Amino acid sequence: MVITLLAIASVLYLALQLEDKFKVPSPLGLIVLSFIFHALMGDVFMLTGDAEHFAELVILLLPILLIADSLELSVADLKEHGLSLFFLAVVAVALSVLAALLIGQTLFSDYNLSTAAIIVLFAMVLATDPVSVVSIFSNFNLPHKLKILCEGESLFNDATALIVFVFIGLYALNGGEITVSYVTEISALVVLGSSALGVAFGYVGFAMLKTTTNRTAEMMVLILMGYGGFELAEHFYTLLHMLGMHSHIHFSGILTCIFATITVNHVMMREVDQENAMIDHEEDVLQGKPITGGVIRTAVNKIKATVEERERHLRTKEDMQLLALVANTMLFVAMAELINMSLLWQYKTEIIIMFLATTVIRAVMMAKFAIITNQTDKMTNVNFRWWGVLTFAGIKGGLSIVMLMMIPASFEHLEMFKAVVIGVVLLSTFIYSGILIVLIGKNQAAFSKEKEAEGAH
Repeated sequence: MVITLLAIASVLYLALQLEDKFKVPSPLGLIVLSFIFHALMGDVFMLTGDAEHFAELVILLLPILLIADSLELSVADLKEHGLSLFFLAVVAVALSVLAALLIGQTLFSDYNLSTAAIIVLFAMVLATDPVSVVSIFSNFNLPHKLKILCEGESLFNDATALIVFVFIGLYALNGGEITVSYVTEISALVVLGSSALGVAFGYVGFAMLKTTTNRTAEMMVLILMGYGGFELAEHFYTLLHMLGMHSHIHFSGILTCIFATITVNHVMMREVDQENAMIDHEEDVLQGKPITGGVIRTAVNKIKATVEERERHLRTKEDMQLLALVANTMLFVAMAELINMSLLWQYKTEIIIMFLATTVIRAVMMAKFAIITNQTDKMTNVNFRWWGVLTFAGIKGGLSIVMLMMIPASFEHLEMFKAVVIGVVLLSTFIYSGILIVLIGKNQAAFSKEKEAEGAH
């Protein structure tokens, strides 16, 4: 275990050095260094060793990544870009699945895949990795609206892809009948239920935050809130059974965790802003009154408490980002252990076909989005540069492999699915990241001007 810890720390240190000195995005550096360490050290350190334990590790660390990313989203941004994010994370995913159904049989004609199998396969490679997107963007000066679209889409896209995978793909794979009414009802139930549960957990988390002024305790509250919401959502049927109800329904842990984090962050910052407004009001009142020592002390104490609360909350957000960075390092180190080059080579044709197909589908969806945004004032206009960034921000991650582990072991095409999903994750990490870096770098001057214009507005 000590050697494993040393390896993780070394990989993270070197990846951060590459990012600082050579502008190599940390996810790209992490995965390359993880492969190098694994090739050099072999079985000296093993974090998981197989896909099943890797999936368990992802489930363990996923809420940390979701909390850290969700803390960067504000309710104001969601209100302003809600319609755009709904299209990107919900409509685009649904249309992508429909496109997959049209071409899936042709692409994999040798395997005679069923409708359910096609949905399952494509849902796994539609899930994106918000950590990679955030890491790449941190190296560049980009317009805030573009960052919100890409990062928000990556975050909510995971929830949508998982809902499609579990409640439609696996449901049909296990013999369930897919109808329009079923899809509509289950989607509404899961989305609304998960959102409501997340908001409730967010307010519980806020109430707990108000009981402490300790920064470490605040971080523990965020972890309790995120993991608690995630776990209850995934096992909601257990609560129903305890209440005497017989149902197997469960919600989306990802969506619950996201809404819980956004809620607690919003309520906390709103209260701080209200306290700032009260201080400003009292300052105006005091200007017309005689100033005494007691009045000054009261005003100073209020200002000090408000500033300390805001600073503590911001530092807690930084702590969560650090935890997320360590968690992401562990995932990439573990992913390197999964790679079976002989298996990937065996299915190289299928991997390349899937990678090209999903890239084209995503490019078309982002083009459709750009066309729509330029025809309405209710959505942020997307130009050609933004279209390119949105297209290649679809980097895949660990959630795809978690879905892979949910497929029944008896499924006849499981080996091919494993190779394709892992292969697409690797190709998207290297190729998409590289294209994003070049694309943003070549257009940095234009992006900087757009950001300046955005700030002036």
